[in-house]
Amino acid sequence: MPAPVRLRELIRTIRAARTQAEERDVIQKECALIRSSFREEDNTYRCRNVAKLIYMHMLGYPAHFGQLECLKLIASQRFTDKRIGYLGAMLLLDERQDVHLLMTNCLKNDLSHSTQFVQGLALCTLGCMGSSDMCRDLAGEVEKLLKNSNSYIRKKAALAAVHVIRKVPELLEMFLPATKNLLNDKNHVPQLVKSLKNLIMSGYSPEHDVSGISDPFLQVQILRLLRILGKSDDESSEQMNDILAQVATNTETSKNVGNAILYETVLTVMDIKSESGLRVLAVNILGRFLLNNDKNIRYVALTSLLKMVQTDHNAVQRHRSTIVDCLTDLDVSIKRRAMDLCFALVNGSNVRGMMKELLYFLDHCDPEFKADCASGIFLAAEKYAPNKRWHIDTIMRVLTTAGSFVRDDSVPLLILLISNANSLHAYIVQKLYQAIRVDASQQPLVQVAVWCIGEYGDLLLSGEFEDETPVQVTEDEVLDVLEQILHSNLSLLTTREYALTAIMKLSTRLQNSTNRIRKAVSIYGSSLDVELQQRAVEYSALFMRFDHMRPALLERMPLIQKSATNGPMHATVNGNVDETEEEGHLPAQEQLSQQAQVNTYSPAFQSSLYQVCNLLDIPSIIAYDQNGLKIEFSFERSKANLNMLFITLRASNSTETDMNNFVLQAAVPKSFQLQLMSPSGSTVPAVNSGAVTQIMRVLNSQKCIKLRHRLEVS
Repeated sequence: MPAPVRLRELIRTIRAARTQAEERDVIQKECALIRSSFREEDNTYRCRNVAKLIYMHMLGYPAHFGQLECLKLIASQRFTDKRIGYLGAMLLLDERQDVHLLMTNCLKNDLSHSTQFVQGLALCTLGCMGSSDMCRDLAGEVEKLLKNSNSYIRKKAALAAVHVIRKVPELLEMFLPATKNLLNDKNHVPQLVKSLKNLIMSGYSPEHDVSGISDPFLQVQILRLLRILGKSDDESSEQMNDILAQVATNTETSKNVGNAILYETVLTVMDIKSESGLRVLAVNILGRFLLNNDKNIRYVALTSLLKMVQTDHNAVQRHRSTIVDCLTDLDVSIKRRAMDLCFALVNGSNVRGMMKELLYFLDHCDPEFKADCASGIFLAAEKYAPNKRWHIDTIMRVLTTAGSFVRDDSVPLLILLISNANSLHAYIVQKLYQAIRVDASQQPLVQVAVWCIGEYGDLLLSGEFEDETPVQVTEDEVLDVLEQILHSNLSLLTTREYALTAIMKLSTRLQNSTNRIRKAVSIYGSSLDVELQQRAVEYSALFMRFDHMRPALLERMPLIQKSATNGPMHATVNGNVDETEEEGHLPAQEQLSQQAQVNTYSPAFQSSLYQVCNLLDIPSIIAYDQNGLKIEFSFERSKANLNMLFITLRASNSTETDMNNFVLQAAVPKSFQLQLMSPSGSTVPAVNSGAVTQIMRVLNSQKCIKLRHRLEVS
């Protein structure tokens, strides 16, 4: 029988196939030749044939007929045969097949072999595919190798021991003494730093070179280990600073291989206690990533900068223009990350420029971004507004651009802001009047404008404001606009209620339009909507029976004071919490225990003020922020029922691995009623790439709220 083709020749032939059918034909012919060779017990080319079968298996073709040949190679005394045999066994066999039990004796012999590399092969195979029975039989040999003086063997034995313990948990006690000795090994950091330095300073090595970089996979693993060892360790971090700076400055960035190493370097610099100059260098690397043509690299850079902005705000600010340019990227994920980062960069010194860019983005972005962008602008403007006029102009711009996408509380918040800006009332009412004459489709904007016209209509008619061109408006024009809003099909019921009250208030501010206002109000005395009908009847009664009280009842609203909640809020992590009978029993593995007491407002105060603007939202709290998991609670009252409180939990994960099996449990005292909604998912995505949210409804929230929560994740 002629010598079979080499693996390299087979790969070349398969890659040359032009169609899938041609590739299958090549594979079938080669499999037939390999079967014939196996039947003839050809020991010379068995290793070559098994290697080809492994390659076919990787392509998705059946290769099960080579399982016994792998066992024969493992039993061979040649290292080359053993290496291919063990590799084939790990790929072609698993613990569900009885064939793998036949290799137990070979593994036992190789674990006692005099050559460390043969021992390493056996340990690697056991750690990859060892069944419960195999692990139980070979646990003693693994435990002995854990005490070996050779560090190469100890490392592989430790990995195999982990697999043994997972398969046979009762063997844990056997490995504890040897494991304690492993933990006593010292000076990991200098050895790792030396290894990393050798890699970046070494010359060309063909067997480990990838795109001109020496062994990038090893460099990445060393950087990850340095990140773990240097966390919260000043001495180790100081030893790493120089080598991290060398990696950051000497690594080539033209290929993705170099970018991967630089990214790991940046993550290491972020996690250890590095020098300020090194952190600036890391931020600059991410800034260069933002200019890369690869979308994945730009996204990674934005995500990393978002993590660093709290600790290295000034360094990230230097790349503000590049970050803002990412708002125009075609990729929606990059836009989202760039928007979040832009809001994180806003401060008192750059708020005007950043708001200008974000408002432009709000004008041109897709609808899916408008709600989050509008909310972010509201929060940033409230926190960093240089003056009230700028603040009001910014919010009015948002309402004009994305009024239908803003939060429900945007209208009362703006009304609160306007009511407290006494010197700007004339300017504001003129601006809003002009805005709704141009476009009355944005309902939040219309509601604010109508409220202002009702309160400050006399200032609108005066047409005077020192910084603006005088606007001449007649009483009939004002009423025409309000009546048009009342009759428009675009107007929501809430908007009509605002407009009806505004018209009624104008009866004391407009001197010559009382009869017209009376007629406009009386029309809605027969409205199908109960609220409109009731208000219209009450307002008509003011004209007929209580006209002498009308000016006092319809005078301007007093200043609305924004109040805040008081009372302690705290969160603790407790692994062993005694439950009371009232709170119920909630078993869990990992427990998040949250007890928060919130002094809410009195019912009378809530009832009167809520009708005006619903300003009294309970502030959100961070209940847990450890080990990469962050739990945040936000609170919102129901508009339909003031006794109903909606609590929204948001869980985010800053680690590099997903957190699975997310389960939240909660309990309240018997005086409350609690309803848990389904969570948005069961997996908390890694690196803050998403979040899991869950809503709780609490009834009878007039009392101090007492909640106990437990959270399970794995």
